[in-house]
Amino acid sequence: MIEEIYNFFTIETLYYWVNLGVLPFWIILIFFPKSNLCRYLVTSIFPILLLSGAYIFMLYKSYLSSYNFESNFKLYLGINELSELFMDNSYLMIFWIHFISINLFTGGWIVKDSQKFSINKILLSLPLLITYLVGPIGLFFYWLIRIFYSKSINLYD
Repeated sequence: MIEEIYNFFTIETLYYWVNLGVLPFWIILIFFPKSNLCRYLVTSIFPILLLSGAYIFMLYKSYLSSYNFESNFKLYLGINELSELFMDNSYLMIFWIHFISINLFTGGWIVKDSQKFSINKILLSLPLLITYLVGPIGLFFYWLIRIFYSKSINLYD
């Protein structure tokens, strides 16, 4: 049975499942940020466990296909070395799961933090949508909204 799962989840299939799998979490974050469903399902450890499982599976799959993990350290040598790493589908998929996880975690943090300041959920939807697409820019937009609602700039909160 494990071999069937291993053979079913090719890199391409895993890519589609990860992308489709995070959409319900984002829909709940954007449209129902104050619901119990959001609190127990999205801003809890649950999505991180699922994405960690996909990450570990991808690492395992890469290990079995003799992926050279030592070459990952080349990413610090320059942009050309990084671009070479992205030519490998295993590395690209590991990076993509990492990116999706961090963006989802950031979206969950935005929702939790916005509840402290009672930020309007309609206003909150724009930075959440941007965070889904390009995480740091969405976080920056949320920070601007947060300054307005908290009436202060706090660099360490």
